[in-house]
Amino acid sequence: MVLKGFRFGLILQFAIGPVCIYVFNTATSGGFFPAEAAVLAATLMDAIFVTLAIMGVGSLLEKDRVKKGLKYFGTVVLVYFGVGTILGTFGVKIIPAIAGSSNFYDTSNAFITSFILTASSPLSILFWSGVFATKLSSEGYNKREMKFFGVGAVMATLVFLSVFALIVSLLHPMMNQTVVDVMNVLVGIIIIGFGVKLILRKE
Repeated sequence: MVLKGFRFGLILQFAIGPVCIYVFNTATSGGFFPAEAAVLAATLMDAIFVTLAIMGVGSLLEKDRVKKGLKYFGTVVLVYFGVGTILGTFGVKIIPAIAGSSNFYDTSNAFITSFILTASSPLSILFWSGVFATKLSSEGYNKREMKFFGVGAVMATLVFLSVFALIVSLLHPMMNQTVVDVMNVLVGIIIIGFGVKLILRKE
């Protein structure tokens, strides 16, 4: 079951999202360790989402008013971090530093930022609820099997993003400040795009 969940989760990783973009930017700007901190935060949040889905919390989010509120929340977070990333390139800091550091890409900031970015998609609980409901009805998974399936899916996030961070971090020594600044702006625009896409998406 863990292997099945891992394979399923691995397929999902190829649907690039804002967290993957942030890990990429962190690896090129700060190196492997800050990027891995971002990976660990994303994995932790995914584990929380999967756990809540297995517990059946997704049914509480089915109401239109709740889903609309979560969409607005996610959009605000994504646009805020996107704009913050762009402005930070020009020395304007709107994203507060963590643990007394002014470096947006140090280990502490990367962990917190990635955690919040992943949490900006709470509707993921609905997706996982749908996955587990399907496994329950069509494949007859019991509660224990769903837990192991979920463990495998979360492991896929950790493994895929860790390998991705390691490969991309090898580019870090070759990056000059101009290239990093350009990439920061592009990443900010992409994250804002994810926010706009979220608010325009029809359920």
